[in-house]
Amino acid sequence: MFALLIYRIILLLLLPVILLVLLFRSIRNPQYRQRLSERFGLISKPYKKNGIIVHAASVGEVIALTPLIEQLLQTYPELPITLTTFTPTGSAQVKKQFSSRVQHSFLPLDILPCTQLFLSRLQPKLMIFMETELWPNLINQCAKKQIKLLLINGRLSANSMKSYKKISPLITPTLNSFDKILCQSQDNLTNFLQLGAHNKRCMVSGNLKFDICINTTILDKKAQLTALLPENRQLWLVASTHQGDEEIALTAFKQIKALFPTLLLVLVPRHPERFNAVEKLCLSHDFTLVKRSDNNPVESQDIWLLDTLGELMAAYSLADIVTMGGSFSHIGGHNPLEPALFKKPIVVGSDMSNFTDILKQLKQLQGIVQLPVNQTSTRQASQLAKMIINLLQDKPKAELLGKQALQVVMNNQGASDRTLSQVQELMS
Repeated sequence: MFALLIYRIILLLLLPVILLVLLFRSIRNPQYRQRLSERFGLISKPYKKNGIIVHAASVGEVIALTPLIEQLLQTYPELPITLTTFTPTGSAQVKKQFSSRVQHSFLPLDILPCTQLFLSRLQPKLMIFMETELWPNLINQCAKKQIKLLLINGRLSANSMKSYKKISPLITPTLNSFDKILCQSQDNLTNFLQLGAHNKRCMVSGNLKFDICINTTILDKKAQLTALLPENRQLWLVASTHQGDEEIALTAFKQIKALFPTLLLVLVPRHPERFNAVEKLCLSHDFTLVKRSDNNPVESQDIWLLDTLGELMAAYSLADIVTMGGSFSHIGGHNPLEPALFKKPIVVGSDMSNFTDILKQLKQLQGIVQLPVNQTSTRQASQLAKMIINLLQDKPKAELLGKQALQVVMNNQGASDRTLSQVQELMS
């Protein structure tokens, strides 16, 4: 309790700094300035109470949770399902995916008055957190109010465990406030136990991110994107890029175009506030470019910049080869299962630490290609170009990679059903 008190005092003292950070982010992305009251737990909309709250930090989590949310809507039609996020992009994905079928709000800052207002407004029966989204103050308040708590898709790497151990007086009681912790794998479960979680409350349920599926929304988006693309041009999609990723991809692209001059590079920056900067970078490399937001057809341009939200899954279906951004530095990569769902050959950088278990399975079944570790940016670009050229030249190899990647997805589905059964047990 002393650790929680110190945590609360520190956050209160840091509140002006947190506000400045949100305002600074809003310079590039005005959506951080909008609905600011929700960050303080002030929900103005007439939301229904006594339902289930599910927290999904951002876009990736919303996509991964979609099958489970659909099951909750079907299983509990009489209860309000509230889906919270922390980022504007996550919020946009919720609205796009579920419209008015769920209630939606930003999750408030983990500060006592804010969380108190939030819980008072919604009064949930059950609150569900995902992966390593641990909000000590909010979780403690839920436990005190006898609101059931469930951590799903639990993920705790060895490195994260070491960091959390330094603040174990705060984190261990937080973990043990959960009625159940559902882990992605045995390795993750072991790490939670080493951090002090009670054995009886932990179980392996599998990874929700394997339960993705192709729905009508994706198919509709695919048709819209296809209408803007020329026929018979191969597409190399570089997805969810961060600063530094584009430079590597563009350098590699110059080498690839020497052999495949008609190849179209599709760039998808991870964060909307970087769209303009990425456009300028592409032009500085003397590439021609068309932006998706302009809704103009791609003709002879070198690059198609996907500067829109909610279209990445559909774009995967159109690609010949996919490279995951965030894997060339220390971001830890992004979800390779989404292109795997479409049987796409996937190439990633050396750092996929956020997807260790998934990467391991893809490698075991030869469903992914990864760059070597400890290389300079120049060397990474050269190696990336070499891998892409190899797959463009060897179509059977590319097709086999995609087929094996899809097999990994199919082998691991079912986590949503196992999670739902635990929800039903807690709700009973």
